[in-house]
Amino acid sequence: MPRVRTGPVAGLIFHCTVLAALAASVGLGAAGWVAGLASGLVAFVALGHGLQRSAAVAFGAANWVTQTRAGLIGGVAALTADSLFGRPAPVGVLCALSAVALAMDAVDGNVARRTGGVSALGARFDMETDAWLILVLSVQVAQTVGPWVLAIGLMRYAIWVAAALVPWLRGPVPPRYWRKVVAAMQGVTLAVAASGLLPPAVTTTAVAISLLFLVESFGSEVLWRWRRQSLEVAVSS
Repeated sequence: MPRVRTGPVAGLIFHCTVLAALAASVGLGAAGWVAGLASGLVAFVALGHGLQRSAAVAFGAANWVTQTRAGLIGGVAALTADSLFGRPAPVGVLCALSAVALAMDAVDGNVARRTGGVSALGARFDMETDAWLILVLSVQVAQTVGPWVLAIGLMRYAIWVAAALVPWLRGPVPPRYWRKVVAAMQGVTLAVAASGLLPPAVTTTAVAISLLFLVESFGSEVLWRWRRQSLEVAVSS
């Protein structure tokens, strides 16, 4: 277990390294440091807890990839937090970090399969890292497109809260490739929107379409769970 725990420690160190590099190159304000360090600490604590609960004997190559992504996203979170307090975000740097993190999302799954390191913990780590990037980017884009964009980043967490309150919303759902496509679409669309490369009308339309796809994706999950719950009630009665 000590060797396994070096993964979260290394991840926290990488978070700090990314923040230090940003501070030395484009500058970071107090809000950026707080958000970046908070991102690293949450990942450190959550991953350490997950490793302990799963009794993992190795950290795994795929988790190292996801760990790197998390560090880059910590940098995006720092730049976004600064932008909320009047410090203009260096769009080129923010989008570059986001693009690398998004590209690496296609790597960790393949690495896990090729190295035989597929695990429930790794899948959850990857999913939560994706969700965090989407939330951070939605905050950045909401500043120019409108607060409604936050629905994209908050939807995953709203479902999580709802599942904690409503038992039938819990549990796995059947695999659906379209769900992965929609998840990837959110990150790419928000990153492009954050870049400011497209005309405002085109950006707003693209983000709105992305939100509609996300609503359909989560809606289909909720509908499937509701039908399953209704069937179970009918069988038991």
